[in-house]
Amino acid sequence: MAVARPIRMLGAACILLTLFLIFNLRQSSDQPSTKLVNGMTRDPLLDPTGEPEGELWRADEHDYSPDSEDSARTNAALISLVRNEEINDLLHTMRDLERTWNNKFNYPYIFFNDVPFDDNFKEKTQAMTKAKCHYELVPKEHWDVPSWISMDLFRESAQMLEEENIQYASKISYHQMCRWNSGLFYKHPALEKYRYYWRIEPKVKFFCNVDYDVFRYMEDRNKTYGFTINLYDAPQTIRQLWPTTKKFLAANPSYLNENNMLDWITEDTIRPEHTEGANGYSTCHFWSNFEIGDMDFFRGEQYEAYFEHLDRAGGFFYERWGDAPVHSLGIGLFADSNNVHWFRDIGYNHIPYYNCPNSPKCSGCDAGQFFAGADWLQKEDCRPSYFKHVGTH
Repeated sequence: MAVARPIRMLGAACILLTLFLIFNLRQSSDQPSTKLVNGMTRDPLLDPTGEPEGELWRADEHDYSPDSEDSARTNAALISLVRNEEINDLLHTMRDLERTWNNKFNYPYIFFNDVPFDDNFKEKTQAMTKAKCHYELVPKEHWDVPSWISMDLFRESAQMLEEENIQYASKISYHQMCRWNSGLFYKHPALEKYRYYWRIEPKVKFFCNVDYDVFRYMEDRNKTYGFTINLYDAPQTIRQLWPTTKKFLAANPSYLNENNMLDWITEDTIRPEHTEGANGYSTCHFWSNFEIGDMDFFRGEQYEAYFEHLDRAGGFFYERWGDAPVHSLGIGLFADSNNVHWFRDIGYNHIPYYNCPNSPKCSGCDAGQFFAGADWLQKEDCRPSYFKHVGTH
């Protein structure tokens, strides 16, 4: 008996749908995910670490001489907010960075301070590099406490934080620094012509020779942000940061990137006491004493509106909102997570934490080392959550 035509068409459609699903599953399996489904049971830095894949710009193939008018350098700079009295610690940082990377590429340094740099600072930093050094004042209107902040409330809040043993709670300059680094540094006139920045600080170490132009890597791969270390923050310092952020998202739902990091931001099983203490935020963040970023992202509509919202809420002074969690939330919510890069090949240390690859290009730290000090520091590592929800890139 002949099968009715509608039944034959339905059967054919089912076969085509099955073939389509099989094809897509096979395509997905050909593109392995970098996500570690069970978290981090073994540190990826114990495995041999090489350079990023693909074409890279190298100093022996392009002109990176300091004064070249045809330099291969892209519009990028090394930046640091630093004080005159930190000169010796900064020189150690510069010596390491020059030895491992910038002696090959000669990207300019731009130093920022809320008071003028003295001649000693200028002479010693310029003597450390063949690259150009620039010395800039932070505009008074960027550094001063905003007019809408009540100093009485600031002092009361700082006292409460001090009772919880929160460092720098009453140091007004620390709050000013966090605010400037969060949403004002990229507005400085000295950075107007630049797109990319690499933030450096005194008292950091670099362990690995990096033989490619990291700024060109960011540009060629359309990367928004690069990090080395990923930590938990103290929830007492940011209790209202996530509730304030949720209000912003409720008012601007279209700003949330489709490929966001919300699962990493709100993860509540690894350290539930942190997520609870921060009212829904895991407190995971990129440690911003090392960051390589695209200032066009921060200058964009979403992040600018977000920073203005946070700034008006007052948490940079009434709590101790740091630039690290603020940048991390901004990146995690408004950037495409595929455009965030873990620089696993850049060996880095800011006491007490490390990013130490297993590479013949590295010396001075142990592969896979995360911290130096008491064992409790291990639990501050937020990479297991990041690798699970976002990936190892």
